[in-house]
Amino acid sequence: MDARFTAEQDEIRRTVREALAKRCGPEDVRAAVRTDAGHDPALWTTLGRQLGLPGLALPEAYGGAGGTPAELALAGEETGRLLTPSPLLSTAVLVAPLLLALGTDAQRAELLPRIAAGELTAALAVPGTALATALALVGDNRGGWAGGGRAGGIQARRADGVWRLYGQADQVLDGHGTGLLVVAAHAGGFARSRTLLFLVRQGGVRARQTALDATRPCARVELRDVQAELLGEDGADVTGALAAVGDRAAAFLACEAVGAADRVLERTVEYVGQREQFGRPVGSFQAVKHRLADVYVRVQAARSAAYYGAWSSARGERGERVGGLALAQALQALRTAAAEGIQLHGGIGFTWEHEAHLYFKRAAGDALLFGPEHRLRAHAAEAARLFGQREVAV
Repeated sequence: MDARFTAEQDEIRRTVREALAKRCGPEDVRAAVRTDAGHDPALWTTLGRQLGLPGLALPEAYGGAGGTPAELALAGEETGRLLTPSPLLSTAVLVAPLLLALGTDAQRAELLPRIAAGELTAALAVPGTALATALALVGDNRGGWAGGGRAGGIQARRADGVWRLYGQADQVLDGHGTGLLVVAAHAGGFARSRTLLFLVRQGGVRARQTALDATRPCARVELRDVQAELLGEDGADVTGALAAVGDRAAAFLACEAVGAADRVLERTVEYVGQREQFGRPVGSFQAVKHRLADVYVRVQAARSAAYYGAWSSARGERGERVGGLALAQALQALRTAAAEGIQLHGGIGFTWEHEAHLYFKRAAGDALLFGPEHRLRAHAAEAARLFGQREVAV
């Protein structure tokens, strides 16, 4: 493995950082999440249409840059530094790979160029709150998370050659305003039970929900007799495709968390160098130095894990659940860095208005959506059979 970045990868990081530095400060983030879209549409135009971030990991044949998930993850590290609210995660990380892996030639030709150009945003809708399970991050996704029998989850029924969906998804990232929904639904009842993915271009009731982390807006999507189009062909390995996307998403999220942790540590070091107590900077006290040194070590270790996870996902290696392990370490590093930042900022750090709380909410919110950390690690250990074969009681 060559751990050095290429000139193109360094250029991606530099370009994204410069673009965000001008338009994505803490007040800009707070203003963006209060809008109906949940993000700054003008900034998304810059990231999507001008910089081409949604198409970084898409083939050139569909208007993409022909890169790998590693380049997309490096861009995610920069958006994570400033907690940039955007549809990048839902569109480019969760949905675009599913369209590429499972879509028919016609579906790819229609949708992927629009995603690569930043014209179309998309969201992945799974039943209830089963996002982490559907992506195989915290357990096997071949169970009944999509629904079962005649009730529960999201049901797909076919009549007169038309598919219709019934059910509800409660944690759809950016689902309140995206132009396309990719919905996981259960079809076939007991006799021919299977999970399929469907394209929903219009219909259904969408309602934005209150979220712990406002920079990750979630929506509840209600589907009542909504017409849908089957993604790909009936019989495709849907759960396998979701698991592959889950590993790549975990690596992307890990890089985002590392960028956020690095930023909050940077801001904390800057503050303790300015704040004085007993006639000297707080940062000169040995106890404060030790605490920040511990955070620094955690962040650097998490960065190494996140980069390895991105490299591994780019090579299609999923056997050891590297992405999930990297995400667990990165979320823990971000939680620690944010907590220490709140503490070391003193009285001002304990106010909700301080930006350190935005980072703490990001760590907690991502753990709720994609974790928590102990379940990510437990699933990786089980997949690697770290503790041997489970014994089943008779």
